[in-house]
Amino acid sequence: MDSRDDAPPLVGNDLLAQRDERADAAANRARLLDAAARLVAEHGAAAVTMDEVAAAAGVGKGTVFRRFGSRTGLMRALIDHDEKRLQHGFLFGPPPLGPGAAPLDRLLAYGRARLEHTLAHRDILTEAIAHDLAARYTMPVVMVSTTHVRILLAELGVARPEVAALAVEAPLHADAVVFLSDVEGLSPAEITQQWEELVIALAR
Repeated sequence: MDSRDDAPPLVGNDLLAQRDERADAAANRARLLDAAARLVAEHGAAAVTMDEVAAAAGVGKGTVFRRFGSRTGLMRALIDHDEKRLQHGFLFGPPPLGPGAAPLDRLLAYGRARLEHTLAHRDILTEAIAHDLAARYTMPVVMVSTTHVRILLAELGVARPEVAALAVEAPLHADAVVFLSDVEGLSPAEITQQWEELVIALAR
């Protein structure tokens, strides 16, 4: 008989070891994210390398890649917490961002919240954007927001909102915000105003 058939189920010390291993992995992830956040704050996201993150966290470079897969994966993990908070706001929070307000009011509130999020994390978001043009639109975080915008546009009477949703979201993306701010010289208030005018015109 194969000795594996007689192996007892995981109990006691084996379960404790697995739990400790998971706790260690979570602690390593938190330490790496803290180190990355400090480096981004000091030098900007574009200047931060995986080697520097590993050194600042006191781990090997391989550990960083095992935890996040790539530099893009690391940058996405950095913004994950705030992104989840924004998503919770427009899915379950109070109106006008959350359910209960008119579609146009919800869409305008979403745009303001999304732009505020983008401005707060613009350097990291720019680094986190997928280089493959198709992949950037199929990233789960992008798809959740796109679906939300499409639903609101449909409630506003847009029969086929696929293209309209992309047009509404485009000025809120990090690369567009960087261009509008740094090249066009628009302030956050001006970007918000022009975006709202676009949405209101679309809703008429």
